[in-house]
This record gives sequence, C-alpha cells and structure tokens, in this order.
Amino acid sequence: MLNLIQRAYSRIRYGTPVIVVSGLPRSGTSMIMQMLEAGGLELVTDQIRRPDPDNPKGYFEHEKVKELDRGLDKSWIKEHKGKVIKIISFLLNQLPEDANYQVIFMERALEEVLASQRTMLQNRSENVDVTGYEAMINAFQRHLWRTKYILRQLPNFDVLYLHHHDVLRDPWTSARRIGDFLDKKLPIPPMAEAVDPGLYRNRQKAGSGSVKEIHAIHPFEHVNEKG
Repeated sequence: MLNLIQRAYSRIRYGTPVIVVSGLPRSGTSMIMQMLEAGGLELVTDQIRRPDPDNPKGYFEHEKVKELDRGLDKSWIKEHKGKVIKIISFLLNQLPEDANYQVIFMERALEEVLASQRTMLQNRSENVDVTGYEAMINAFQRHLWRTKYILRQLPNFDVLYLHHHDVLRDPWTSARRIGDFLDKKLPIPPMAEAVDPGLYRNRQKAGSGSVKEIHAIHPFEHVNEKG
C-alpha cells in the first residue's frame, strides 16, 4: 500500500513519465523501439549509429545516453517526457531521480545474448575472448538480480518485463501488453508487423539450457507491472 501511495505521489509531483526501453545489450531492445515507432510514439535518437548487418533496421540510440555515468548534466532526460529513449540496463541507476519512468525491460536467454554479442564482434573483426564464458553468465545474472531489485524499490519507476522469445512468437499479444502498460491506445497491427522473426539469428541450441531455465533465475520477473 505504501509503495502505491509513493507511486501516485511521484506521478503527481513529476508528471508525464519518460518511456525507457532497456535490457542487456543484444536482448531485443531495438526490436521494441521499432514497435513503438510503428505505434506512433516519438523516439529520442540522433541516428549517429547507423544500421549494419547486426542491426539492419537500426540501433535507435542517442550518444548522450552513454554519458549518464560520467557525472555530467542529466537534465536533458526530463525534456523528453512522453517520448521513448533506449538505455541499457547498466545505466538505469544513473537516471535523474526527479522524473517518472515507464521502463519496458527486455529479457533474453543469456546464452543467446552472449552468442549475439560474439557474432557482432566477429563481424567487426574484433578479437573475441571465448574464455570466461561461465563467469560472464554469472556476472549478467547478478546484474539482472540487482537491477530488478533496485527497480522494485523505486516509486518513480514502473516496469514491464518482456521476453525476447515471447515477442517473436506472439508480437500481437506483446504489442497489446505494451499499450496497456503505457496506458495508451496504440495501433496494434503495425506494431506487431514491425517484428521481423527473420532477424532471430542467434537461437539457443537444443540441449544447451532452456529459456525457462535461464528465465527462472529472476524471481521478480513481473514486479511493478500495471495491473
């Protein structure tokens, strides 16, 4: 009850939320940005990072986001209330406290996240360190646990968790969930049609651990969802 009161007070005090699309790198955040753009929402992006073979439809990023943890002025975030901005999960704790946020948080099997990151580095002819795989999985797990715990405590953050696999399997349901969460009447057909299953290129191999097993490590999966 106290948390609900705090959230209501935060909404009254800080006004319209900034819509944030977040998650680990290569977790499907660009796909959600495409859906929201198709839904008619305004995206905050500078188009500096251009489409490439790893993200042929674009990255939808803004370079200033990368400065959030550098102690610089962050007031520009509040200038984008009601708009959509992509911020990786590692920087969510750097957002200004005097604003409201609706966070659409993408999850994906960690093996697929690492496979996608490895492919991207290979495509750029960068060295790929194949050692420390389990350590990286464990680090991502700890980061997700900690991030979800923090988000659960903050009254100015509402969070919708979506899984990469579920969005690809049933984009119509995912689009409706997004509209309900944002409390907006969004056009579902174009949002669903913005999802391209052909870009699902780093699938988890059978026998390598199911999505369910990876997903189960996050006990707060649906906390703070509207309704």
